[in-house]
Amino acid sequence: MADKHAHASDHPGERASDDPIRLLAIRDTPLSVDEVFRAVGDDAAGGTTLFVGTVRNHDGGADVDALGYSCHPSAEAELRRVAEKVVANHPVRALAAVHRVGDLHVGDIAVVVAVSCPHRGDAFEACRKLIDDLKHEVPIWKHQKFSDGTEEWVGAC
Repeated sequence: MADKHAHASDHPGERASDDPIRLLAIRDTPLSVDEVFRAVGDDAAGGTTLFVGTVRNHDGGADVDALGYSCHPSAEAELRRVAEKVVANHPVRALAAVHRVGDLHVGDIAVVVAVSCPHRGDAFEACRKLIDDLKHEVPIWKHQKFSDGTEEWVGAC
């Protein structure tokens, strides 16, 4: 007879899944929020957090007309390293992250990340860690073009 008072953490759904990294990509084509959301679907997850980063029309007080993202050849490997670190430190059931490269316009989606966990608090924490570490550790650079004719390169996203 099973112990009716087993701890919640004894349930397989409370632990990280065997292969929680479901989707990682750097693409030169438009990104799909729906694709990322579907990738992190998991019946054992009670919370899913999704972050969508878009190109805004300003930065540092200057009007942005357009921008381009470029990446180092190691970017996908670094994205995997970041994802693995999040999975190792959070009870992630499923994780996905995609980043766009190439020329983008104001309003375009630049990055989508999502994490599913058994509980919402863990999902929020893991998703925030994923996007923050992606921004700071994955070698992706932003080339902004301002309406006054100036431009600048910015490290990461």
